[in-house]
Amino acid sequence: MTTPASASGSVSESESESESVFAAPDGTLLAHRSQGGGDPLVCVPGGPADSVYLGDLGGLSAHRRLIVMDLRGTGRSAVPRDTSSYRSDRLVDDIEALREHLGLHRIDLLGHSAGANPALQYAARYPERVGRLVLITPGTRAVGTVITGENRRELARLRAGEPWFPAAFAALEALIAGTGGDRDAIAPFFYGRWDDEARRHHAAGRPGNPEAVARFGAEGAFDPEATRAGLAALRAPVLLLAGEFDLNSPPRSVAACAELFPDATLVVQRGAGHYPWLDDAGRFVPAVAAFLA
Repeated sequence: MTTPASASGSVSESESESESVFAAPDGTLLAHRSQGGGDPLVCVPGGPADSVYLGDLGGLSAHRRLIVMDLRGTGRSAVPRDTSSYRSDRLVDDIEALREHLGLHRIDLLGHSAGANPALQYAARYPERVGRLVLITPGTRAVGTVITGENRRELARLRAGEPWFPAAFAALEALIAGTGGDRDAIAPFFYGRWDDEARRHHAAGRPGNPEAVARFGAEGAFDPEATRAGLAALRAPVLLLAGEFDLNSPPRSVAACAELFPDATLVVQRGAGHYPWLDDAGRFVPAVAAFLA
């Protein structure tokens, strides 16, 4: 095992880590793990997938106590009886239940990828409960930001010199056209370096609950107009961190999201993809830690 400061963000055997379970409003038992020290930072993973892929966010646990949720039906959290509760808007209730479980009046909140959507919806619904909001390569369906196929192609072509590019670009074109395409084949576009570490991370981070993925964005999950209105009243500082090469959350769409907040800071991490703590923890951790400080 590597140290918390490693690029992979894995946790050493000696680092303090604990797991706990709490009940959601509907009775579903949800798990979260705590690691590191300092003031708590509630972390919402994307996917929906087992939160283990976040590691300790490249060593961010040296600066804050990370409270990392396992979303319902993923990781160590139970599968709910009502599968419509996988919807992004319904996950807001789980975040609020965790805040109450932790006994915190206000939380600093981090959302990665798809997990940024319930984080955004939480901030819009409970603006007084958010101290600081961190959105890492965020999904933006909750606020209705449109990402075009041409925008994704434009970013993809920045990697044209990579040996894996021809096969990955062909798969991307098929996915954009809706004619199929192998999603695993485009995985290199999501990393700043497509090396053995990235391959292992991709394999370990695949969502294990297809129904949770399918229902996350089901009809009724998003009301962009209402969420935008709620965020306009948010007084908490917001950090939005994009990866230069990220096809999932292009810097242009993240910048558009930043304009929705009264107090927003936008950072585009050079050379990074969708997992910036993995690509370069030396850039990622100082940027996030400085904002949280």
